Formats: sequence, structure tokens, C-alpha cells
Amino acid sequence: MDTSWTQGVRRIAVLSGAGISTDSGIPDYRGPSGVWTADPDGADVVTIESFLQLPDRRRRLWAGYANSPVWQANPNAAHRALAELARTRAVRVLTQNIDGLQQRAGLDRRKVLELHGSMWTSSCLDCGTGLATAAVLERVHGGESDPACAECGGILKPDVVMFGQHLDPQVIGQAQTMAGASDLLLAVGTTLLVEPAASLCAIAVETGARLVVVNRDPTPYDAVATAVIREPIGTALPRICAALTAR
Repeated sequence: MDTSWTQGVRRIAVLSGAGISTDSGIPDYRGPSGVWTADPDGADVVTIESFLQLPDRRRRLWAGYANSPVWQANPNAAHRALAELARTRAVRVLTQNIDGLQQRAGLDRRKVLELHGSMWTSSCLDCGTGLATAAVLERVHGGESDPACAECGGILKPDVVMFGQHLDPQVIGQAQTMAGASDLLLAVGTTLLVEPAASLCAIAVETGARLVVVNRDPTPYDAVATAVIREPIGTALPRICAALTAR
């Protein structure tokens, strides 16, 4: 793998998607073994309108969360490589993932922007009470298929951005600033189909950064990338991080 493009890089932004976590046993969404490939109607469960209006959609979501492989997953070599790189280089991870694995790999939480929120916490949509998702799942495992807020009886929702919701303006604004200030944007394990996260690549390129795409399948941004790497993320990213460290 040619890594000559690592020369002169000082500020690194990493846009990570579901593909970076598949080696941890968490399936992606649109791949051959993806969640929505196996269940084409699954995306409707995480559509905010359906979630709010249809109790059966909420029951499906909480049942899925209760059995999610995320709770037993551990960071993999790609997560650990980024955490190690951040010890010697200016790195910011702008992640579309909600699994928290990058932080668990040792990367300072201040260096991670969770664009789509986190599945580890939940909130009441009526009174705003926040709690650990684990506390909600205890009730699900206890037989409550659609647990309501213990404070006011309102709808509980994981703190994730669903289809039909806007990203937090402050979070996406910070991400855009970081992408625009980077010398290199690594897009890792993401189809670059979901906006506005994917547009961070355009911001980086327009401000003169190098864009490197590390993904199994083609993306809409391959044509403007400095390099496109199809190697498995678990081997490619540690090699890239080693090259950046050496520079």
C-alpha cells in the first residue's frame, strides 16, 4: 500500500462509519451481512415518525437493543490504532457510529464527535430525564416491551439521531470546522451516502486537505480522493496509522 500521501500531514480528521466496527462483531447496515440487508424493513424502526406514533416500532427497537452485540463488543485493531496515533498526532474522530468503541479503545472523549449520538444513554422525550440505556434494558428484560419514563410516563428514546431528525447543529458545526482545518481526512468504513456527515469529505477537499477513503465498496467521493484503499480495515488502518506516526 502506497502511503506517500502521509508526507507533511499534521492535522488528521477521521470520519468513521459502521465498517470500522464489524471486526468487533457488530454488523454494518448495508453490506452483504448488514442489518438492513437481512431485514429491509429494519430502517423503519429507526425512523422518528414511526417511533413516536407506533408502539410496535418502539417495541421492535427496544427488543433489538436488548439483544444488540454492542454490549459485549470490544474495540478492534482499527480502533486501537487510531487511539495510539492520537498519542503523537493531532487526531479528531468524527464518527457516525453510536457504539462508543472508539472511546473504549482509549481515545480521549474530547477527541471524538459522535455525529449520530450514542446508544449508551437514553432520554425522555417529554420531561427530558436522562438515564443509562442499561437501566431501560433492565426493564425490557423484565418484561416491559415499551418502557415509559418513570418520572412522567413519557416516551423513552435512545440518544441517537433517527431518520427524520436533524443532527445537533453544534456537533455538526464542530465537525465541519475540524474537517476544514485538517490536512488529511480519512473516511473509514463508511458508504458516504448519509448526509450531512458525508459532506465533510467535500469540505475537506475544498479547503485543500487530502481525502483517503478506506472502504470495501465504492463511494460517491472516490473520484476526488487522493487514495482509495479496498484492503480490510483491520489491517489497512493500523498500517496507515503506523505510516503517519513515522512521518
